[in-house]
Amino acid sequence: MLLPIITYPHKLLKSVSTDVAMFDTQLHTFLDNMYETMISSNGIGLAAIQVAMPIRALILCIPDEEGNQDPSNILEIINPRIANPIGKTTYQEGCLSVPGFYEDIERYEALTLHYHDRHGKECVLEANELLSIAIQHEMDHLDGKLFIDHLSYSRRKKFEKEHKKALKEKK
Repeated sequence: MLLPIITYPHKLLKSVSTDVAMFDTQLHTFLDNMYETMISSNGIGLAAIQVAMPIRALILCIPDEEGNQDPSNILEIINPRIANPIGKTTYQEGCLSVPGFYEDIERYEALTLHYHDRHGKECVLEANELLSIAIQHEMDHLDGKLFIDHLSYSRRKKFEKEHKKALKEKK
């Protein structure tokens, strides 16, 4: 089932998500719906808060070299914690909750991720490159942050101006 994605400036996007305690069929169905929503929206990641569920859950499916997203590569990440961040890199990010806007954002180049899977099993993942960036982007959502919150004051003002103009053009 497709879930509606909330967009900036929806106030729920500023909420800090709570830990998942129940790893049950309701969670599994929700994760399946998140995946369907993400794929139908041409995303590579989606945090639960983006579909109005303030829990610490996110999904990722990084495309292969041809741009295909194989369902066997999906990562369901619950209650994530970053350890051992290494280096810095800059990547042009976009967001399903901030459609049509892209900006270069500085992130850790690599990291170790501790998380639970859909069954509550503890997992550890070494991530670098796009996977590391996507994890950090989606984890920001769980903490009530958007990628535009990383912008300098002047870039943020430019974004606000562009966003207001885009909203007026939609009307």
